Amino acid sequence: MADDQQLWGYTEVATHFGISVGAARSRKSRGTLPAPDDESIPDRPRWKPATLRNWKPLGQGYRSDLASAAETADPTGS
Repeated sequence: MADDQQLWGYTEVATHFGISVGAARSRKSRGTLPAPDDESIPDRPRWKPATLRNWKPLGQGYRSDLASAAETADPTGS
């Protein structure tokens, strides 16, 4: 099957991100994974590999929310 036709389930998603299957399920339920490409089977969402390869997980990398808070904080502490 060509890569553009292949679909990944929770096991492959977990392997791709280096997390457990339970963590992948949890992230999907919290909405911190991209929307599945195929939800035709209830409780078995599937993603195209390209969807996950091109996606940047939330919370990784530069924390712009912290930088903004630091810039607006009162330096005197009052």
